[in-house]
Amino acid sequence: MTKNSPDLNSAASTVIAPEIAEARFSIGDVVRHRIFEFRGVIFDVDPVFANSEQWYQSIPEAVRPAKNQPFYHLFAENAENSYLAYVSQQNLLSDTQAGPVNHPAIKEFFGEWSGANYKIKRERRH
Repeated sequence: MTKNSPDLNSAASTVIAPEIAEARFSIGDVVRHRIFEFRGVIFDVDPVFANSEQWYQSIPEAVRPAKNQPFYHLFAENAENSYLAYVSQQNLLSDTQAGPVNHPAIKEFFGEWSGANYKIKRERRH
């Protein structure tokens, strides 16, 4: 190493990664929101919060979840609509007892409801 070369080891040691919690749910799991009346199928998982700060700040402070936990992308539905949702782990509960979810995008990503979860289609796997 020359006098002017950066020390990559010390640069790497100063990078601080966010703490990552273990995900309780998996792609294809059916879940429901702990507070709000909707349920859905998980189609992606972020190990920690990965949405915009504006989105995060739009959540009322009294119910705003911590960022250092898994967040889940859902094909969600309530009594009136189907939509996409982004939900923290602390706000989700397993919901296999209520049966399959009827979101129209499910057929594109998943096979049939197994009674416990959805299996991702082979062509959708990474």
